[in-house]
Amino acid sequence: MTLDVSLYKLGITVTEQRKHQRFDLRLPFEIVAGEVKNKGKGETRNVSSCGVLFASKVPVEVGSSIEYLITLPKAPGTRAEVRLRCVGKVVRSEDQSRFAATMERYEFVRQRI
Repeated sequence: MTLDVSLYKLGITVTEQRKHQRFDLRLPFEIVAGEVKNKGKGETRNVSSCGVLFASKVPVEVGSSIEYLITLPKAPGTRAEVRLRCVGKVVRSEDQSRFAATMERYEFVRQRI
């Protein structure tokens, strides 16, 4: 897989080095437990099979263990909300508004009506 970046204009090709494909998904999330001072809400930016990039106003420390819920879009004809409950560790922080965390364990949680 090759990335199309501004280096393209210079004739330089950049090869993607990630092990897992990332999907640009804007889904609501909330931090529900872990080594964070404030439980926060925000939106995912991208998701892979091993991690998530988040946008949030809540600062988190790199190395913190967290538990978070990602709300998935409702399937046509369903009334119940489905969430992905994940446990991971914060591995990177970009400025004060974005951070990345691993997805070490997860389970689907259905809201009961």
